[in-house]
Amino acid sequence: MTDIFIHPTAIVDDGAQIGAGSRVWHWAHVCGGARIGQGVSLGQNVFVGNKVVIGNQCKVQNNVSVYDNVTLEDGVFCGPSMVFTNVYNPRALVERKDEYRNTLVKRGATLGANCTIVCGVSIGEYAFIGAGTVVNKDVPAYALMVGVPAKQIGWMSEYGEKLDLPLTGDGMATCPHTGKAYMLKAGQVTTEG
Repeated sequence: MTDIFIHPTAIVDDGAQIGAGSRVWHWAHVCGGARIGQGVSLGQNVFVGNKVVIGNQCKVQNNVSVYDNVTLEDGVFCGPSMVFTNVYNPRALVERKDEYRNTLVKRGATLGANCTIVCGVSIGEYAFIGAGTVVNKDVPAYALMVGVPAKQIGWMSEYGEKLDLPLTGDGMATCPHTGKAYMLKAGQVTTEG
């Protein structure tokens, strides 16, 4: 594990795979089966389970536990104290480790501070989950979601700017920062070029 920073208080179990340029900060714990890409930052008090895949250039902020059966594609941002689950109906007195549900967070998505991602969902590319939101259903690519439970209120660019698009129907918009074009058709946003 060359070119990797691991703080002296962090625990990285034997077998964990961590890519070059990654940083594991204070009091983090990475389990032996975890696969972590290049240029990843794991903040203070982060836990990464055995059956977890974290792609390149992800940022996992302080106090986040990435439990078994969670996959983060490249460039995912996990805000401070946001929550993943892996059992849909947990009980302390009922063993349900064989009932873990897979959660997939696709490329470039943002999961805001203190949001909760209920297991078994897929979050689309570059989706933006607002702080404190509870996601219990799949989220489309580029969707801006807020509330409890999550409700779509708009669309976001890859740069993280709100797009001037209707929630439904068809439309075209450009990112106010980059000028990149986005097209809404049949409930899906795609980029041009």
